[in-house]
Amino acid sequence: MNRVTGPGSHDRRRFLTAGTAVLGASASAQLWLPAAARAEAPLPEGVFGLGVASGDPLPDGVVLWTRLAPEPLDGGGMPERTVPVLWEVAEGERFARRVRRGTAYARPELGHSVHVDVRGLCPGRTYWFRFRAGGRISPVGRTRTAPHPYAAGGALRLALAPCQNWQHGYFTPYADMLAQDPDVVLFVGDYIYESAPSATAVRRHEGSGEPYTLTQYRNRYAQYRNRYAQYRNRYAQYRSDPDLAAMHANAPFVVTFDDHEVDNDFAGEIPQDPDRQTHDAFVARLTAACRAYYEHMPVRAAAIPDGPHIRMHRRLEFGRLARLDVLDTRQYRSDQAVSQAGARDPALTLLGARQKRWLLEGLRDSPARWNLIASQIMMAETDLLAGEGKQWFYDAWDGYQAERNEFLKAFRGVRNPVVLTGDRHLTMVSELRADFADPASPVVGAEFVGTSVSSGGDQDQDAFRREWGPRLADNPHWKLIDARRGHHLFDVRRDGIDARVRVVDTVRSPRSASGTLARLRVDAGRPGVRVV
Repeated sequence: MNRVTGPGSHDRRRFLTAGTAVLGASASAQLWLPAAARAEAPLPEGVFGLGVASGDPLPDGVVLWTRLAPEPLDGGGMPERTVPVLWEVAEGERFARRVRRGTAYARPELGHSVHVDVRGLCPGRTYWFRFRAGGRISPVGRTRTAPHPYAAGGALRLALAPCQNWQHGYFTPYADMLAQDPDVVLFVGDYIYESAPSATAVRRHEGSGEPYTLTQYRNRYAQYRNRYAQYRNRYAQYRSDPDLAAMHANAPFVVTFDDHEVDNDFAGEIPQDPDRQTHDAFVARLTAACRAYYEHMPVRAAAIPDGPHIRMHRRLEFGRLARLDVLDTRQYRSDQAVSQAGARDPALTLLGARQKRWLLEGLRDSPARWNLIASQIMMAETDLLAGEGKQWFYDAWDGYQAERNEFLKAFRGVRNPVVLTGDRHLTMVSELRADFADPASPVVGAEFVGTSVSSGGDQDQDAFRREWGPRLADNPHWKLIDARRGHHLFDVRRDGIDARVRVVDTVRSPRSASGTLARLRVDAGRPGVRVV
């Protein structure tokens, strides 16, 4: 996306300082409401307390999101009826020039969430949006469409964020991310954590245990009004973080989930502890978690869950500059290996046959200068055993090596592949090699494993260096590793990608100093990555 300059940039800066503040009074908002909506029964104050968001930008459209929830930590608190919600999109933050408007319907079976797939917008343009329901007006959001499909130049500023654990700290990296003003935010998993409340946590999870029903996920994603209650509460709690809410209101997100949105280390319909969760019980839990995830994410209706399944892998284009393939490495995977022989088993799959074929064909046929792949888990090898032998994380591409090797081989015929990952709670920047068993094999791409927003908390840096330093010699493809919290920022242009690792000094406080830990560069036509 082209960067905004000139007079409009002043408006953008003013909007950033406003955060998610509501613009305009209820009286003025009546001007854009039809008579039927003005007569609608009033809703409680705080009905838009979960804020607004946008996502999955297209050249002519974007998804707008909100959820009506005056009592977000108790299932939502909405009446059991469908509520009309008016929405509008404008070219300026004061809504003097409205370009699209309409009515959506917040339905109780979807937690009164709203997903508006707006079309007919101009490519590469900044827009402002808001909602109105029952006499209440939402905070204002700002979003941006993707460039024209044939736009070959320009620039895209992308922020990478994974892993935000409420109990481990505040989401302060989002305050720094907001100041960097990205065009789009890529979130690659662990938006919530399903763990039970801890008395020693920086911030305590709501509820009394892990969520298993939808209301719990809504209030950690809003106790029992229905079988979906618990997950809603967990999401709602996370959405209450002011820095996360402000970032959602200022840039479109592209999201995918990992394991903690459901259950640690699950694979397909297999939980991490099948001796404690029967298959039917876990499928019911998975069904609730998928529904709550959809209700709280700015994704299109194509992602409405079908029972325990939700369509998450998809492709977004940013002109001819970049193609972004978003993967789902959870729903279609074989159960995880427990041995080195198992990790090399060619029968194991991480993506499933259809998604694997979709990705390979998309990489082969891509017209884009840069092929970005959003993967929840690390692709480069992690050898944990210093010296002779190997020791791997099996809950990663290391556990599915035959399939990984197939992709690494294919990368040799792909234009500028770069993998963007999370999961590790570490910054790990690596070269991707055609065969990690052979350190002399050619470099075929680059991978950025983004550090966490808060998961892992403020780690002891000396202890980290003592643990990980001895492993560096066995992992020569690693170019940078670090254990501080933050996010990665990428400026994508035709000639290269300039990356910055942004870190904060603490997540134990709602305010934190931030700065650039490292700068890295990926040059077009030269596989690999280097520290600048």
